[in-house]
Amino acid sequence: MSGRGSAELLELSGIALRVAEEAAALVQAGFRAGPRGLRVEEKGPHDLVTQFDRASEDLLVARLGALTPGIAVVGEEQGAARAAEPRGGLVWYVDPLDGTTNFVHGHPFWCVSVGLMDDDTPVAGAVVAPMLGLRWTGFRPREPEPLGAATAPAVAGEARRNGERCAVSATASLAHAMVATGFPTVRDRAPDNNFDAFVTVKRKAQAVRRCGSAAIDLCMVADGTYDAYWERRLHAWDVAAGSAIVRGAGGVITALDGGPPDYHVGNIVASNGLVHDPIIALFA
Repeated sequence: MSGRGSAELLELSGIALRVAEEAAALVQAGFRAGPRGLRVEEKGPHDLVTQFDRASEDLLVARLGALTPGIAVVGEEQGAARAAEPRGGLVWYVDPLDGTTNFVHGHPFWCVSVGLMDDDTPVAGAVVAPMLGLRWTGFRPREPEPLGAATAPAVAGEARRNGERCAVSATASLAHAMVATGFPTVRDRAPDNNFDAFVTVKRKAQAVRRCGSAAIDLCMVADGTYDAYWERRLHAWDVAAGSAIVRGAGGVITALDGGPPDYHVGNIVASNGLVHDPIIALFA
């Protein structure tokens, strides 16, 4: 059964951008606020949350609920409510402040991420990184629209960076590729902490970057800055928006073994497609 069409997803990506910009403005007010203006708590080792994470999520849930009634909203900071996380159908997944540790330390590499999944496939989203002066949007239907359909627009999907169309890179060799990754918050006690893979890819790629925001990393694959990105132990709110934008930009996303990705498990590789197989081969 086919999912939502391009025209509807274009509209929904616009809604995602609107609410992400509102939330980003709220969060930006607390950037570099210092210890008196910032309340920082630990959800666990290496896992921080501030009052701006929570206020941003409250705004996103309220605004998306008002603008798209009937579509469930799942956010990172909902705690126990995530135990009833919906599967299937249309669901918004929001990260109200992706890169909280960066935010707390005054590092500008953070964003607000709003992504829509259709039967667990990322189909539309927006990511706003105000301190970088960047915003990305994108959409691509879960399944191809029928050729000749009266309602089908000329384009099946797209990605935009600051309003301009963008696409994945044309880098064809891993030796010439800039690749991004990250590490899980449980890296001090989890065997799949990505350390070994980092060293392996670092030996083969031209460069590997680790900047602390999965959503921005994915968007930088979509706009051709990075040629590929991989990470382990992510969540749907980390990757829904960025993955939709990568799909809209013509990129490829799989599990680490090259199979279909499970965005709720979050062991994924995203790339321009040309360097995808060489990277996956390193994880075998």
